[in-house]
Amino acid sequence: MVKNLFLPGFSQEKNPGSVEFQVVNFTNKIRRLTSHLELHRKDFLSQRGLQKILGKRQRLLSYLSNKNRIRYNKLINQLDIRESIIR
Repeated sequence: MVKNLFLPGFSQEKNPGSVEFQVVNFTNKIRRLTSHLELHRKDFLSQRGLQKILGKRQRLLSYLSNKNRIRYNKLINQLDIRESIIR
């Protein structure tokens, strides 16, 4: 399990309220929980937490794509996550 996964290119001094910063934090949590669930397959509480975090990140990404498509595409490419169908 990866304890301190940090994505390069994002510093801690950025505005913690920005959408990009929140998405990066959620992505770190998602990757950490995913590695935890590979070891502990029957940890259903962690699975539920992972689903909640995925939903929060998806809503933030949807908001960002509606407001500023350029920043959205840049963030998707930097984090190496798939672009999903936007509701």
